[in-house]
Amino acid sequence: MSQLPPLLWLQAFESAARTLSFTAAGNELAVTQAAISQRVRLLEERLGQKLFIRHARSLTLTPVGQAWLPSIHDAFSRISEGTSEVFGMTSEQPVTLRATPIFQQSWLAPRLAAFHQRYPQISLRLVSAIWPDDYRPEGADIEIRYGRGEWSGVEMHPLGDDQLLPVCSPALAETLTTPDDLGGHTLLHTVGFGVGWSGWLQAARVAHLEAQCHSLTCDNQVMTLALASQGAGVALIHRRLLGKRNDLVMPFSVGVSSDERFWLVRPSRRQVGEEAALVWQWLISEI
Repeated sequence: MSQLPPLLWLQAFESAARTLSFTAAGNELAVTQAAISQRVRLLEERLGQKLFIRHARSLTLTPVGQAWLPSIHDAFSRISEGTSEVFGMTSEQPVTLRATPIFQQSWLAPRLAAFHQRYPQISLRLVSAIWPDDYRPEGADIEIRYGRGEWSGVEMHPLGDDQLLPVCSPALAETLTTPDDLGGHTLLHTVGFGVGWSGWLQAARVAHLEAQCHSLTCDNQVMTLALASQGAGVALIHRRLLGKRNDLVMPFSVGVSSDERFWLVRPSRRQVGEEAALVWQWLISEI
């Protein structure tokens, strides 16, 4: 730690390297251009390496400066994220809610007008997540995750049990009377479901039809349901997300349960802001 240069010098370098301008860096850090230049010069002397090539009206990074910049930028980003994680967002920042696109579209969007009418002082920022790696404690105040609830470092609230139901376009539904009619049709799969068509076909006692059906796989449920609404096949949707859509209907009432479910999640180590707490309680009440 004793070998680390002063933070002000590192700030000056990061800002100047990002903007390639001592003047722009001075404006960003609310100091003069001369102050930035001096801090960078002192940093170069400490390191024994030139970080910039000074031109008459511009700057370029030396190979050493280019190699070092990602580490410095990442360090400042981690400090910012860690501060938000531990101490929470300020009241001037929106409450960030991360969820899958289909949950935002099908469940959250129809409720946002009522939310803003009840809490006009709260600004929301919606962030999408598709893959498991997209969910992480930093960068969001609240998340709606789908899975078995096997996550550490978070506080969780289950959104209740749910079932997967078949849906398709109204025109296609007219050709389907019983699950036996699925033979020869296209089954639309969504990557990431613990229980999918194989589980549903077993629940409907027509597992033998899987080999007779065509298959089309998407990496997100928004696309799967869009294809289903266009008559491209039959998809599975969570009962909670079906809502009042008129472009999708259930040809059969058979549903299949899963050990996966939706969860309301927030970091357990972070101090909860007043506005984030209100959003959390509102989500629980709506669920």
